Amino acid sequence: MFVISLKSDMIKKLTLAAIVTVFAVIGGIVAVSSNEVATVGNFSDVPMKGGTHQERADFFSRFGWKIADEPVEIKETVIPEEFDDTYREYNNIQKDQNLDLEKYKGKRVKSWSYEILNYPEYENSDGTIRGNLLTYEGKIIGGDICSIELDGFMHGFCKPTKEATEESSSLPQ
Repeated sequence: MFVISLKSDMIKKLTLAAIVTVFAVIGGIVAVSSNEVATVGNFSDVPMKGGTHQERADFFSRFGWKIADEPVEIKETVIPEEFDDTYREYNNIQKDQNLDLEKYKGKRVKSWSYEILNYPEYENSDGTIRGNLLTYEGKIIGGDICSIELDGFMHGFCKPTKEATEESSSLPQ
């Protein structure tokens, strides 16, 4: 048998140390989980805040995009619990840019659609090119750049090469 005896002052100190340790661990978890930057595509430390127009405009500008002052469309949608082929393909675009909608299945998200004003060869296209963002609780969780033309294209946030744009034109809209 093994017996340990401690004085009450020692018990108080150990209890206080345990409480401080628990709060430090909780604080660390909160700090890490509320981290508002991520690696998106080839860009590291991209702020993922999307609760205000300025935060969304700053997000797009990190990738070289200029957006209109007002969104073309704002809507709420629920990420489905089960992904069909279209959602799986769309989520593959998200995964290619280090994002993933899987953890938001069943969640209500906000979709922001902006006109992209500086897409190469579409600068004066009057809303043909859109930048779409999905936000959850003010945080950007996904999105794309797309053409709303009949034979349009869709890709991640990074500016594509000409070849990549031609390849992505076969994605479903």
